[in-house]
Amino acid sequence: MIIVKNLKRYYGTGATIVKALNGVTFEINKGEIVAIMGASGSGKTTLLRILALLDDATEGEYTIQGLEVSSLPESERSYYRLTKVGYVFQDYALINEMSAAENVYVLSMMEGKSKKDSYDIALEALDKVGLKDKHARVPDELSGGEKQRVAIARAIAKKPDILFADEPCANLDTTNSRQVLEVFKELNEKYGQTIVMVTHEQWHTKYVDRVITLKDGNIISDEMERK
Repeated sequence: MIIVKNLKRYYGTGATIVKALNGVTFEINKGEIVAIMGASGSGKTTLLRILALLDDATEGEYTIQGLEVSSLPESERSYYRLTKVGYVFQDYALINEMSAAENVYVLSMMEGKSKKDSYDIALEALDKVGLKDKHARVPDELSGGEKQRVAIARAIAKKPDILFADEPCANLDTTNSRQVLEVFKELNEKYGQTIVMVTHEQWHTKYVDRVITLKDGNIISDEMERK
């Protein structure tokens, strides 16, 4: 499903160079839920953004679903992101002028679905994260935790082949975090969706199959978890 070989991401040059990723190699099988963990600055978000085609690697190869995405031109990368990948951003990335439902259904409309079908898909996704009753509210009328759940609803609405999530529960309390993780688990079991998420909460690992731990841009452990 995902094959990563000697992936490196460096920032800066010379004495100021920062090695965010220092040659990581691993594979993720179709249908796995994988947590990426590690201290702040270990390279977690950098790795996630590269896999989701939101950033470029300095060196190395990564193949997704048999396609060497690391060498795709930007137009094809954009289409792949739109049709195959869902991404939950740490900072929500919501459009302030749009309602919760509009923020969710805009991607469905970009895929060519009708407004009615897109709206129905949005309501279903918002219902999964407990926000169907607030579908008409704009981001300024939502709490931080509610904004995060809208961002999650947007990412899961199209049931992407792969869902990437950067600290999806960072702004949620324990109850809402469990609800979101149960949604991820349901999507995984019902649709065989592959899920890769960055997290720092150890208790989240009971919802995943594997934990890949990074330190200073290197993988220091790769262990099976959920039974």
